[in-house]
Amino acid sequence: MRSFRIRACCALIAIAAPALAPAQDYPTRPVRIMTSTPGGGNDFLARIVAPSLGTALGQQVIVDNRTSRLVGGLAARATADGYTLAIGGGTMQYNPILDDADYDILTDFAPISQLERSPLVLVVHPSLKVGTVQELIALARTRTLRYGTGSAGNTIHISGVMFTMATGVKINRVPYKSTGPALVALLSNEVQMVFSTTGGAIPHVKEGRLTALGVTSAQPSALLPGVPTLASQGLKEYDIDTIGFILAPRKTPPQIVRRLNQVIVKIMAQPEVKEKLAAGGSEAVSSTPEQLAAKLKADDAWMRKMLDKVGIKKKS
Repeated sequence: MRSFRIRACCALIAIAAPALAPAQDYPTRPVRIMTSTPGGGNDFLARIVAPSLGTALGQQVIVDNRTSRLVGGLAARATADGYTLAIGGGTMQYNPILDDADYDILTDFAPISQLERSPLVLVVHPSLKVGTVQELIALARTRTLRYGTGSAGNTIHISGVMFTMATGVKINRVPYKSTGPALVALLSNEVQMVFSTTGGAIPHVKEGRLTALGVTSAQPSALLPGVPTLASQGLKEYDIDTIGFILAPRKTPPQIVRRLNQVIVKIMAQPEVKEKLAAGGSEAVSSTPEQLAAKLKADDAWMRKMLDKVGIKKKS
């Protein structure tokens, strides 16, 4: 009987060995990070992470740029061996809610770590001569204001809708292709307010071309010292940030996910990485895979609730 048990254990080890070996040896060839088109926020993030990740893994890490809306599906269908990863943000998170995406952010990936976060910031044209949210609300009750947004259904648009719902004032939305053109319109006073990404707004705020009234996060942002939260100014619903993250295909071996997480946590704590991200308008952070999974789930539920509240439905 004892001999039988020994043989059975050896057989189980032999069966498990092929599955364990790739994870133990990983990586033995270059690793690919899929992300959005060159010049975008996720591409910026990927090109900060990739060199340090390559050094830590002892292999080249290649940034593979694709159209933003294609990254999720392509990464989800990639071989789950740790050699294809994806760095994404809001588009990858919310595209399945708004459109007929070929992936599910919550079920088709193995979360590795959050990489960065950034609140949105409410910026207005200086000609309004307001310095607080309450002064903006009072002004909006006396004249018609316009706010610029990117595409319908993203956090920048939803933040503007939340403002009108929370304050009861009518502010007309002017849609643009993205936040960049909306900020250009704000600088020329074509619109009077925008909920902007922090990185997009900071240079204009520092040079006095725009006035920052508040950030959408629950806590003040170190990226905009002295700018209060919207919640502290009476808009209690605001606890919104944008995040960047790194994922692997769903069936990637847990040993590989754990190793990647350990490396990423160290990378995001590097002072030079923090400095580069701060210069781009975001804060370097990291998380456990479980924390990222919970964050993605909570963000998904919040966005579905908000889209339902404002009457935006998935494209058919």
